Amino acid sequence: MASSVETRISELGLTLPDAPAPAANYVPYVVSGNLVFISGQIAQDANGPIRGRLGADFDLEAGVRAAEACALALVAQAKAAAGGDLDRIARVVKLTAFVNSTADFTDQPKVVNGASDLLVKIFGDKGRHARAAVSAPSLPLGVAVEIDGIFELA
Repeated sequence: MASSVETRISELGLTLPDAPAPAANYVPYVVSGNLVFISGQIAQDANGPIRGRLGADFDLEAGVRAAEACALALVAQAKAAAGGDLDRIARVVKLTAFVNSTADFTDQPKVVNGASDLLVKIFGDKGRHARAAVSAPSLPLGVAVEIDGIFELA
């Protein structure tokens, strides 16, 4: 039987990706007490990494979609950390987001709203979180967005 969170994901027309494997010498998440610290998830979809630089070759809408892809990867990692049961997620605590952008691009928070809004759609009030959204001159593989997160388990 699907969890209520997974039912909501399905109702939103979304599909969780497989939890991405780490690309280097680190783990995808660490559980400490009731907190899950999820490593940075890069923007990627079925076609691979979502590459681009905000303010140069990527517009705000494309950046929002990249942030949404990061949020789905975070949820996939949270599901793995929760033993496959997303109903064990008590809260999304904090996100730290990096936006590959030019020096004059200042809408990083609007880009990251893509992830924040999606997490609230998926988890309801439990998806509301603290957050940082900062610019980066480049990100791994040239992706547009990378986001890490802290989730709380029930």
